[in-house]
Amino acid sequence: MAALIRLSSRPSALSAAASRVAARCFASASASQATPTSSSAPLFAFSASSGSAGRKDAEHRNVQWVFLGCPGVGKGTYASRLSVLLGVPHIATGDLVREELSSSGPLSLQLKEIVNQGKLVSDEIIISLLSKRLEAGEAKGESGFILDGFPRTTKQAEILEGVMDIDLVVNLKLREDVLLEKCLGRRICSQCGKNFNVASINVKGENGKPGISMDPLPPPPHCMTKLITRADDTEEVVKERLRIYYEKSQPVEDFYRRQGKLLEFDLPGGIPESWPKLLEALNLDDYEEKQSATACLVCWEYSAKGVGDIAAGRVGWP
Repeated sequence: MAALIRLSSRPSALSAAASRVAARCFASASASQATPTSSSAPLFAFSASSGSAGRKDAEHRNVQWVFLGCPGVGKGTYASRLSVLLGVPHIATGDLVREELSSSGPLSLQLKEIVNQGKLVSDEIIISLLSKRLEAGEAKGESGFILDGFPRTTKQAEILEGVMDIDLVVNLKLREDVLLEKCLGRRICSQCGKNFNVASINVKGENGKPGISMDPLPPPPHCMTKLITRADDTEEVVKERLRIYYEKSQPVEDFYRRQGKLLEFDLPGGIPESWPKLLEALNLDDYEEKQSATACLVCWEYSAKGVGDIAAGRVGWP
């Protein structure tokens, strides 16, 4: 856990304020949950219960992080990996929208038209879906979260700040030409719902921009024949989504930069190159190693006990 407390020792990566908050969150990640403290009045469509969950003292809850970045940059990939590492839920507003799209509710037709045109879903709809998800998580005893794809506007950021204490905002960045190629290569298995990418990216560095290589993320054989392309992953729609994102994102980045919560991270390549660098930027580089070592020790203990039981004749060989 000492590696996590080192967050406050890298002012170049995080501001001192954000580092202290994140360090308190990490230090309490294994502690038992305390009774929620009183919360401020909920705003907009967030309910009182989701607000109280987000207002827990940082010393008695897990991290509450936000991931920003262009569509297709990899927010879901890295946020989901961190959620597993830190033991907090990964909540992607894009997934919430797609779940609603697949339902037969009255909202699905309206959402389908918005998404297929590459437009941003309204604040009202997104906040309603997010509030519902946070309430469901609190009911299951979840603590902390990593938000992916929200907020996308300053208005959303202000609403979120009114009911949640956000500790850190990670802004993932990638060259636009690489982003476009990456988005056009995305595929989804129509059976299991997992995401893959068939694009093999090898862009040379020029005009001061570094070269970037990304290997494909191929599906397993049983998913190969079930791959589909998302309706919004056409060149025209992707370019429109990027244009809208750039237009709306700068004020959001400035909003969190002024609060000292923004960590900007330029992806150097695919997962093998970017994941270790991201962990280093978050001061989690040896936290993952300790987690792996702990898991190995547990496996060894169980293995040793099993061998001992077999040697003592308490159980037979499997």
